[in-house]
Amino acid sequence: MTRPTFSTIQAMEILDSRGFPTVRVFVELSNGIRASASVPSGASTGENEAVELRDQDQNRYFGKGVCQAVTNVHQLIAPALLGMDPFDQALIDQQMIAIDGTKNKSKLGANAILGVSMAVAKAAAKASHLPLYRYLGGAGTRRLPVPCMNIVNGGAHADNSVDFQEFMAVPIGASSFCEGLRAVAETFHVLKSILNQRGLSTGIGDEGGFAPNFSSNEDAIETIIQAIEQAGYKPGEDISLALDSAASSFALKENGEYDLNRSGAGRMDRGQLIKLAGSWIDKYPIISWEDPLAEHDWEGFQQFTARYGDKIEVVGDDIFVTNTEYIARGIKEGSANSVLIKLNQIGTVTETIEAIRMCREAGWRYFLSHRSGETEDTFLADFSVAMDGGHLKSGSASRSERIAKYNRLLEIEQELGTTAMYYW
Repeated sequence: MTRPTFSTIQAMEILDSRGFPTVRVFVELSNGIRASASVPSGASTGENEAVELRDQDQNRYFGKGVCQAVTNVHQLIAPALLGMDPFDQALIDQQMIAIDGTKNKSKLGANAILGVSMAVAKAAAKASHLPLYRYLGGAGTRRLPVPCMNIVNGGAHADNSVDFQEFMAVPIGASSFCEGLRAVAETFHVLKSILNQRGLSTGIGDEGGFAPNFSSNEDAIETIIQAIEQAGYKPGEDISLALDSAASSFALKENGEYDLNRSGAGRMDRGQLIKLAGSWIDKYPIISWEDPLAEHDWEGFQQFTARYGDKIEVVGDDIFVTNTEYIARGIKEGSANSVLIKLNQIGTVTETIEAIRMCREAGWRYFLSHRSGETEDTFLADFSVAMDGGHLKSGSASRSERIAKYNRLLEIEQELGTTAMYYW
């Protein structure tokens, strides 16, 4: 039987969940199979992330348009890929990287490249008559991720008095994905009732979590614990907590201090911030902590991991940006014990898988993640199962672009039936 090849590759400008433009790519194979993929976009971004190409035309979307990225798909990427085998994912991604020719994908744009890369994987899965998670993960793929649900937003994801960016509920004690999802969704709704009773806002941030003006960062944690208990679950046993400081957002580069000005906690040096984290780890059922220090504070990350890495998962996001160059340094220096994995930080499916492989070989964990600007595309849900990472953050129990991922995981769990696995 003749193997299919690419007959058409097209792109268009669409809107993400924040109302800003992003890229959607369509591919068609010679056998008529079609697939599309939409690219997410971040708000809290690392300095070394692959470049998301924006038009900078202030007359359109305040300069955030992606018409040039779309043009690059049509004029530079498509001519080079037409006629290629969709099953050659690594070769296709390599070809796009070569066409771009820059270290950070600034010529074509990581948004243009990733849209094609994801659409290629989807088309190949369809051509193989396999679900995407099975095509990317292999015959033994059967583990569902633990949903780390963002139920309180702060930092760059909200306009409130909370310094830290995400407070997540993690259903470690559930027997299945659907039960874990139910536990944190119920906690989310109980939290809303508690906020209402306290006269606090139940408005939501970019990722669907509540964004009220708590009296302090600790108040946010303690209110979540109260919600867990009122929902009928045991903190630390049924549901634990995961935090994302996104510390780069409140770091002062000129003197190495951290300014927790939103909550009024004031300025702290590295040692004070690490000590504060330790007091919370001792007091609260925290299981994972992302970006506790700023992306340029490698020494701080090393100190934090040396002190708490045997107690919790220390996750690097902005410091590693899903890039093997920085992950390799982190492994060498003991900067963390886990890496946040975001497809659009590096720009291709193949490079993302390479970053995950490096984590596995080092004995590190890896934490699959969405972005603050998302779409209804469910690629991430299948990818999280395929990569067997064990946990995923995809936002809260609100906003349809977040729920789409959770609902796709429910479908996958149903497809897997009694073979499905779920554990932290």
